[in-house]
Amino acid sequence: MSKLSEKSLKTLEFYTVLHMLEEQCVSDGAKEIARQTRPMLDIEDVRLALQQTEDAKRLMTTNGAPPFAGVRDVSDSLKRADMGGVLSAGELLRIGALLRCARQVQGYTAEQEEPTTLDRLFHRLTGNKFLEDRIARAILSEEEIADAASPELANIRRQMRQQNARVRETLNRIVSSPTQSKYLQETLITQRDGRYVVPVKSEHKGDIPGLVHDVSASGATLFVEPTQVVEANNQIKVLQAKEKAEIERILSELSAQAADCMDGILADYEILGELDYIFAKAKLSFKQNACAPEITEELAVDLKRARHPMLDPKAAVPIDIAIGGDYDTLVITGPNTGGKTVSLKTLGLLCLMAASGLHIPASELSRVCLFEHIYADIGDEQSIEQSLSTFSAHMKNIVAILAKCRQGDLILFDELGAGTDPVEGAALAVSVIQYSREMCALVAATTHYSELKTFALTTEGVENASCEFNVQTLQPTYRLLTGIPGKSNAFAISRRLGLPPVVIERAQEQISAENQRFEDVIEMLEKERRQLEKYKAEADRLRRAAQSEKDKALTLKDKTEDESDIILQKARERAERILRDAQMTADNVFAQLDDLKKKAAADAAEQNLAAARAALKGQLKGAEGELLKREKKTVSESEIRPLKAGDTVHLLNMGVTGTVIKAPDREGNVQVQAGILKVTVPINELKLAEPSKKAQKAQKKTVRSSGVRRDLTSARARTELDVRGMSAAEALMEVDQFISSCLMSHLNTATIIHGKGTGVLRSEIQKHLRSQKHVRSFRSGRYGEGENGVTIVEFK
Repeated sequence: MSKLSEKSLKTLEFYTVLHMLEEQCVSDGAKEIARQTRPMLDIEDVRLALQQTEDAKRLMTTNGAPPFAGVRDVSDSLKRADMGGVLSAGELLRIGALLRCARQVQGYTAEQEEPTTLDRLFHRLTGNKFLEDRIARAILSEEEIADAASPELANIRRQMRQQNARVRETLNRIVSSPTQSKYLQETLITQRDGRYVVPVKSEHKGDIPGLVHDVSASGATLFVEPTQVVEANNQIKVLQAKEKAEIERILSELSAQAADCMDGILADYEILGELDYIFAKAKLSFKQNACAPEITEELAVDLKRARHPMLDPKAAVPIDIAIGGDYDTLVITGPNTGGKTVSLKTLGLLCLMAASGLHIPASELSRVCLFEHIYADIGDEQSIEQSLSTFSAHMKNIVAILAKCRQGDLILFDELGAGTDPVEGAALAVSVIQYSREMCALVAATTHYSELKTFALTTEGVENASCEFNVQTLQPTYRLLTGIPGKSNAFAISRRLGLPPVVIERAQEQISAENQRFEDVIEMLEKERRQLEKYKAEADRLRRAAQSEKDKALTLKDKTEDESDIILQKARERAERILRDAQMTADNVFAQLDDLKKKAAADAAEQNLAAARAALKGQLKGAEGELLKREKKTVSESEIRPLKAGDTVHLLNMGVTGTVIKAPDREGNVQVQAGILKVTVPINELKLAEPSKKAQKAQKKTVRSSGVRRDLTSARARTELDVRGMSAAEALMEVDQFISSCLMSHLNTATIIHGKGTGVLRSEIQKHLRSQKHVRSFRSGRYGEGENGVTIVEFK
């Protein structure tokens, strides 16, 4: 990268952004990558980098940040170990921490199902659980090796503890002895040169025989190693030497193992550094409330709600700024401190950040292209040492930029042509812009010259923009308005600040009529713009209100449809349940009729069987057709008849006839007995049955012949039910059907065969029979009847 490009990066505060990124990194490797970050030219590389940052943000939202605390550069240690060197305990601990970090980060996405662009990096991590555990077991700290590092070390230290205990025991006897303690300066045990000694008074030197290792500063105390412990202290010294040699061997062995895995460890370090860098970009994106822009191949930039990264996100006013496409040059005008320079820097810096794979503080609808170079001449570079005025310093930069600019470059000029005669400066500014356009570069420039405003209005491909200023408050709003040149507010500001009107009037007389008309046109455009913004704001408000009402209507519609579906589903399930019950009843009746058919000998019985079956099928189909209808059958209010107990009624929605048990209550509900079922039905779903004359005659015949039919049915109905092998629920369903069949056949007793087994089925059936009002009594079978394997039921 050229010096001019590096200077532009500094001018646009790109290095300040990199410093902010570096602060988010954990490892030194990631920080180095952050410092070396530069804009990229390959569009696919930029898109990959932005997507990696986006994926890292999504992973942090669900899993938190990965642990990179143990990532340290261990390359020098590994190279020394590979050359046969022995690493220290601290160096091995750092290698172990790196391996532990690699293992933890490797499992960071273990439960992540959706693929990301970071999977390749996570899968390349290898780790080394064996070496990690070996180091963790052997080394407790940089100064301490664990006893478990090797059996030999554990044995040596056990012997050392035993020898130390013997020495202290011997010395304790000396210091606690009444005859010898009087020779001691103090009754304590201490060490000199690693050997246990006792403090003896100098005048009693010969009273405790031994070796003198030290003398106190006053000479009054001699530190004597008694003869009784000399050999034991010698043995401790030998064991200490063995311990040191064994520790050296352990460190050497671990160093060799680390050297064998050097390539994998270094590869993991590089991958962890890259991942740390990517997640640092994600952290910076969260901090700046940034997002990834669209990277376009077209030479155009369109930033929506962009903010400069150095400004407080809560206080900064977002701007919309675009260049390229319909125009290749943007001329920004406005008052001082109005935000012109910040707008220029925001344009250049956000383009640099996006090209470097960093998210930008702007709307996700923003579009950014990749520039070959971004050149910036911003700020006052006046230099006394180099005898450069403000104009000369700017012109020196402009000369260098014009010599380098080419197609695909972005050039940013701040206060172009300032610092010299206004007429000549404006002419130079127009000429510099025209030359830059001829070189096919995109240009954005700030200025105070009205000549440049006119140039932008009259030249195709050049667009005006202005920083808004509130004359009432004398404060800039920092909003960038594209398409409108900035109006000079010098007279208005001076009037509000109290400048005498006569002075202002004389100043206005000095302005040419042409310039005055130009200012008037700008003022008219400004008024129209404000009116249009007012209309637009009102239209947006109405649109939002209409959208809100539409959303509410859609929500209500969805809720109504869901409730309707639930009601229909419940009705459908109820209909299906009733149909199943009717089907089971019909099957039971058909079975009985089949038995009658087999046992009947006369042709009359055969004809009655066919007629009964046809009638039942017709009745069943009719019931099915009625139940599948979505609307219930009811009678009109005029058809409702007063009902009393004993009346015979038709249940319209069940297709059966029953007898009224209790007169209607206050809510209009009636209890009806239909066969063995007792139901509560609304009175408008009942129709009073009026028996015909034929039915009355048939009833008399039925009374006369009922005894014969009852005997015949009883003789031919099933008197036993076998539920062995069934579950409790299945068995109880069969028992209900069996009881119904027995009652229809007017049986007095019946037998239910359930087997002995564990007794659970018998208990459930007998418990169920207690709740049946048609059952008089029941008992287990006696000897010869099946004993506990059957239940004998007696009906009322």
